[in-house]
Amino acid sequence: MSKLKLYKPQAFERPDSFQWDAPSHALERWADKPMAAEADNANTISIYDVIGEDWWTGEGITAKRIAGALRAIGSKDVTVNINSPGGDMFEGLAIYNLLAEHPGVVNVRVMGIAASAASVIAMAGDTIEMGLGSFLMIHNAWGVVVGNQNDMREASDTFAKFDDAMADIYTHRTEGDKDEITAMMNAETFITANEAVEKGFATGTFESPKQTEKETQASAELSAKRRVDAMLAKQGLPRSERRKLMRDAAGTQNATGTAKPRAGFDVALVADTLKTLRS
Repeated sequence: MSKLKLYKPQAFERPDSFQWDAPSHALERWADKPMAAEADNANTISIYDVIGEDWWTGEGITAKRIAGALRAIGSKDVTVNINSPGGDMFEGLAIYNLLAEHPGVVNVRVMGIAASAASVIAMAGDTIEMGLGSFLMIHNAWGVVVGNQNDMREASDTFAKFDDAMADIYTHRTEGDKDEITAMMNAETFITANEAVEKGFATGTFESPKQTEKETQASAELSAKRRVDAMLAKQGLPRSERRKLMRDAAGTQNATGTAKPRAGFDVALVADTLKTLRS
């Protein structure tokens, strides 16, 4: 199978004042999706986290990590499984370009949700399969900018260019109308698996694999934490503050600031924070 001629957007300079986050609506949908099982195939890359490095947890999907995985795979075909609420749009675009340049065939499978920056990554597939019950979400560039009017103006110009590049990626992929795609982005549109195939965002669907009892239990615990994160995001709490609160809820700290594990997750601590935010 020959590689698709994918749209190659220009690289963008990240504003110094830019701070990324995943949209709260995407975090909510992500929380409801079961945790996808890790693939045993060495030629499979799993994107099951936010896009971009999370300094609080040491996790997150970065272009550096994907580049390393692709180097290990070599020129072979690769499967990319995605269940992500998005995040850092600059990292998302860099990962898209890495996959678009991969010499082997790239098969993308959306296991739960591919939102925001993750939906851009999905467009790099030669094939894009959506699990029944999964979603794509497309919207305008998302992030927080801190600074003076010059910083805001610079960031606004960058965001506008980024939106145009994303619209070009979606339009090229779907062979659709750019004005219609732009309208969908402005409206923050969730697209079901069947709609994605109809509109050209995907090439097919598949039945999501059933989870084992152990995987189901792990999914329930992870979903609970993701729902809390989504609720905090809806209250306007920045990602850095949410991560600190979640870390504190998962363990106490000693005098040096090192977290100590405690049994379970301190729901009361998070509930008190939510109550304070709403008051």
